[in-house]
Amino acid sequence: MTINITGLLLTNIYLCKMEVNDALVDKLAHLARLKFEAAEKEGIKNDLQKMIAFVEKLNEVDTTGIEPLLHMTDEINVLREDEVKGSISREEALKNAPLHDDRFFKVPKVIKK
Repeated sequence: MTINITGLLLTNIYLCKMEVNDALVDKLAHLARLKFEAAEKEGIKNDLQKMIAFVEKLNEVDTTGIEPLLHMTDEINVLREDEVKGSISREEALKNAPLHDDRFFKVPKVIKK
């Protein structure tokens, strides 16, 4: 199989079957900052294996002569021109704020050092 990706030719790409084991589940759990019990790990391993098998079905599709799809359509976004429009005054913006001073909105502190 040959794939042309933006001028690069990649030939004979083979996807190997991924092994889902406890180490992989532990690594994914660490990256996602999750903790699983032993019984949950077995269920997750089975689910991951099913997902991988589903994706591996794509290897069965003949893609000879098919160009890679970079965008869903050939349409180009038509954007409006930026226009300067009137806005509300600072006093009007702060009028309904639950907490403010004469220039800014005040919000609870969310970042702790």
